[in-house]
Amino acid sequence: MLFPQFTEFGLPELLSVFAALGFIMIIVGYFINLFPLAFYKNIPPASNAIYQPVSIVICAKNEDENLTEFLPKVMSQDYPEFEVVVVNDCSFDNTENVIDEFASIFPNLKKVTIKEDGYYKHGKKFALLVGIKGTKYNQLLLTDADCYPSSNQWLKQMASKFSNQKEIVLAYGAYEKPADGEKTFINKLIRFDAFMIAVNYLSAAIKNKAYMGVGRNLAYTKDLFFKHKGFSSHYHINSGDDDLFVNEAANNLNTDVCISHEAITYSKSKKTFRDWRLQKARHLTTSPLYTAGSKSRIMFYWFSQYFFYLSLIGLFLSINTMLLIPIVLILKMVVQLIILNKACKKLNEPDLLIGSVIYEMLLLFIYPVFHLYKLFFKPNKWTN
Repeated sequence: MLFPQFTEFGLPELLSVFAALGFIMIIVGYFINLFPLAFYKNIPPASNAIYQPVSIVICAKNEDENLTEFLPKVMSQDYPEFEVVVVNDCSFDNTENVIDEFASIFPNLKKVTIKEDGYYKHGKKFALLVGIKGTKYNQLLLTDADCYPSSNQWLKQMASKFSNQKEIVLAYGAYEKPADGEKTFINKLIRFDAFMIAVNYLSAAIKNKAYMGVGRNLAYTKDLFFKHKGFSSHYHINSGDDDLFVNEAANNLNTDVCISHEAITYSKSKKTFRDWRLQKARHLTTSPLYTAGSKSRIMFYWFSQYFFYLSLIGLFLSINTMLLIPIVLILKMVVQLIILNKACKKLNEPDLLIGSVIYEMLLLFIYPVFHLYKLFFKPNKWTN
């Protein structure tokens, strides 16, 4: 017989049990980390909604080209009352002139300038703190200088999620599809990684277990920011102005999500594996400071992935279990594709579904490389 009979408990039966456990774990992981977002029902803003004024904060360091291209899309939001505060952080290009030029066109654009100090070096957190202090409204919406909103309804969609109870709003910060002639594979891999990270943290927030957000598309109140003393608990590391703040300030009552195609922001992805590796190394420096519950959730997701594939490899050890490999793998892929199909539609990433199984497996090999590189990574400046 080619399949284990379980009349006695030998190697084939043991391998089958491990494969079954691996399958159960990965399916449970999908339902915990992916299912909530995939089947989330978004409630659009009411037609008679009352919108509170909002301050949009953008930190810019040598971003004259990006501001020229993207700032008009931020300034043209369809919203009753808002201001845009752009922090010119020690730029030595044409950033200041670009901001001044737009300020002459848009009266609700405010410039905050930080001058270079030869004795004191600072990161993005200081620039963001200065920008937040320079705002006049309590509701804050953050994005980066190299990002742009998908529509002029972005601000309205995000602001509609604020309430007396909801002080943090999480949304999706996506990467652009490649332009004609650019490499497609590395772009899709980077986009799939960002997509899966978003599906995980948005699903957690939907289940009132928010643990991170991304500064490309994040909103919270100024009162909450100063209640938690800003970035004081993690000011000593360059990254974490977004995920560490959310990890610290979010609870099971004060966080909401904005899942709408109109509320997505886009930015250009890295074009080479080296640049992506540098970016990921910087981002991964924050994970050790997450709460124990947050780290457990993330570790379970990755552990279930590794355990599943290792259990499949184990099935090769017995001729009686080898035929189980395609059966278990196909069942896993069916469940994964059903859930990811829904999630891709929610976050407007339909082209990532094809190839998602390959991208997922590749990330299992790539992430250990990122974590090893992180040990030797010594950032000396802030970037988006």
